[in-house]
Amino acid sequence: MSQQFDLLNQPIPKLIRKIAVPTSIGYFFNTMFNVVDTYYGGKISTEALAALSMSFPVFFLIIAVGAGISTGATALIGHALGAGNRKEAGHLAAQTVSFGLANGVLVTVAGLMLAPWLFTLLGASGKVHALALSYINAIFLGSLFFLVNFVLNAILNATGDTKSFRNFLVAGCLLNLALDPWFLYGGFGMPALGVAGVAWATVVIQALGNFYLFGRTKRTGLLTGSLHGLLPERRAYLELFKQGFPSSLNMLTVGLGIFVITWFVGRYGRDAVAAYGIATRIEQIALMPIMGMNVATLTLVAQNFGARRLERVLETVQAALKAGIVLMGFGTVAVFIWAAPLMRLFTKDQAVVAIGVNYLHIEVFVFIAYVILYTSVSVLQGLKRPVFPLVIGLMRQIVLPVPVFYLLAVFFGWGLYGIWCGILAVTWGAALVAMFYVLRSVSRLARRENKPVAEPDAGNIVR
Repeated sequence: MSQQFDLLNQPIPKLIRKIAVPTSIGYFFNTMFNVVDTYYGGKISTEALAALSMSFPVFFLIIAVGAGISTGATALIGHALGAGNRKEAGHLAAQTVSFGLANGVLVTVAGLMLAPWLFTLLGASGKVHALALSYINAIFLGSLFFLVNFVLNAILNATGDTKSFRNFLVAGCLLNLALDPWFLYGGFGMPALGVAGVAWATVVIQALGNFYLFGRTKRTGLLTGSLHGLLPERRAYLELFKQGFPSSLNMLTVGLGIFVITWFVGRYGRDAVAAYGIATRIEQIALMPIMGMNVATLTLVAQNFGARRLERVLETVQAALKAGIVLMGFGTVAVFIWAAPLMRLFTKDQAVVAIGVNYLHIEVFVFIAYVILYTSVSVLQGLKRPVFPLVIGLMRQIVLPVPVFYLLAVFFGWGLYGIWCGILAVTWGAALVAMFYVLRSVSRLARRENKPVAEPDAGNIVR
């Protein structure tokens, strides 16, 4: 089946809408999936909520590897399709599947070995440590299913198909509403699994997704069904590693960044950790439209860069930034006003609610910075330049937060307020650096190709 849209000729704003909207809807339901998990964790106890919050940065090991392979593969396959080399695109698609399978095995082994130590490092002990470990062990045992879904979605994204993954995420969220309480409390022959049941429900849904997404990917014509194409090929693996590894490390810095924040927040007790976990779920919901923009930007930049249509690359950057800034302007206002009611959806603990509201009243002013940062990263990945996003990620998530959080929270004695302000300052700094680097890079590429592309004006983007 040919791709759904003509990504090289149709108007950029129209393509962004057609690609981004299904993705945003899908990620909304994916976030609601996590919200359901958080809701049932809160039904058990505050310790269970804290355990789920502490599990998230560890869970990010899977997300980092999967997202890195996915973005790298989308860039490579999209570049080949844009250049008109469909045979190479098919070869890369098959190699991506086997590459994902190999990485799935490695993640399972590494995760099971490292999880106990990581939770101890985060400050978990006693009941919280045991609950967190029971949850994350089940997740790591099913990590192969997660990785397969990531790589199948990468192939679909490269063709412009974001509806298939949306369908899976919507169905998965609805199924999770039934499986979570069943696995958690037991019944109909299922023993009560507690917090681990929440994880096993997720694994079952990911496994079912493998079958659906494989069928949709087959329809693109990029996967022939031949097992020979899955045999590791050195050149393809090196290309996938070259593009995917920096992207995985960049995503891993996000997990490490959450790890760093959770470590500092953990100094102020379990209520603070639980509040941070809930508030970040609310943040994720607000940022859903931007997740769609990221996929649209990556797909359009990859194909048009492959076709050497650099004027359309620049147009994609400008259109994505303008649309994202407008959307997040509304999101900033909405979350600021409704911070308290949103927190109360997850917990009745007033101490937890108060801490979460304080966090959200500061962090809503980071939303537009996330638009700029995520768009810039997607552009660079589409240009097959994944190293600079890694540098920005390391600075934003690890190098700067540690001294900034210590200075504001400990040295100046601002406590949690200092951590929240530190996130605000570091994220805005990274976003501005990334935006100007991207605009300069696209302009230089255009001059190198002797394309008549206008010099980008950063002021026009934010007006």
